[in-house]
Amino acid sequence: MINFRVVPCLLLYQGGLSKSVRFKRLRYVGDPVNTIRIFNDKGADEIVFLDIEASTRNAEPDYSIVERLAGECFMPMAYGGGIANVEQAKRIIATGVEKVVVNSAASPALIEALANAIGSQSVCVCIDYRRSLFGRLRVAKLRGRTLEAKSPLALASELEQAGAGEIILQCIDRDGGRNGYDLDTLRTVANNVDIPIVALGGADSRSDLIAAREAGASAAAAGSQFVFVGEHQAVLVNYPREDQLDEIRGLTTV
Repeated sequence: MINFRVVPCLLLYQGGLSKSVRFKRLRYVGDPVNTIRIFNDKGADEIVFLDIEASTRNAEPDYSIVERLAGECFMPMAYGGGIANVEQAKRIIATGVEKVVVNSAASPALIEALANAIGSQSVCVCIDYRRSLFGRLRVAKLRGRTLEAKSPLALASELEQAGAGEIILQCIDRDGGRNGYDLDTLRTVANNVDIPIVALGGADSRSDLIAAREAGASAAAAGSQFVFVGEHQAVLVNYPREDQLDEIRGLTTV
């Protein structure tokens, strides 16, 4: 039984996969269908696809690409981007996707409605956050363009009560930087909510994934770590071997 999950998190942009740094400086990293086939072969625990255009354009999810990806995927898959109502979520789940990921549109009313319609286990909220000019942690929406008054912990607690089944906690300041997760915030949120927390933003090595587990995360997600290799960040899809996964999950001694 897998307790701690290791999850590739990939960004959909203009029909391809891209990787960002602090939600900017997008770099093309490959075709989504070919990439999902590689992660199938490598036996990834699950996979997350986030369409980073949909919400900023106020567009619906791209159902055609969701269907293509779900049809190729042999592992649990989550999809986010443009989801703003129950009917959209139902349509995505009907393709075979296990979870919908809600970000900018997340509100207690929407999360409650989604949980009632498709079950809490299929409702994941991605909370993006960064430090304000005054050093306070604040939730950010629309790919970091708007800064909310709430802290990530306050929003996580509120949406847990509304029926969210899982939270992806993403630090914008660490996105693509490969300097480790924001462990302090991760630990604070994980210690104060009872639903699974997925760490995202900053992973560089297996030690970062282990640190996320030790901070209380139920899963560690990453983008750069699983699509780049080497000092010059050459594009190469990769994933830990089984013995490395055992180490990450705490099943063997580091």
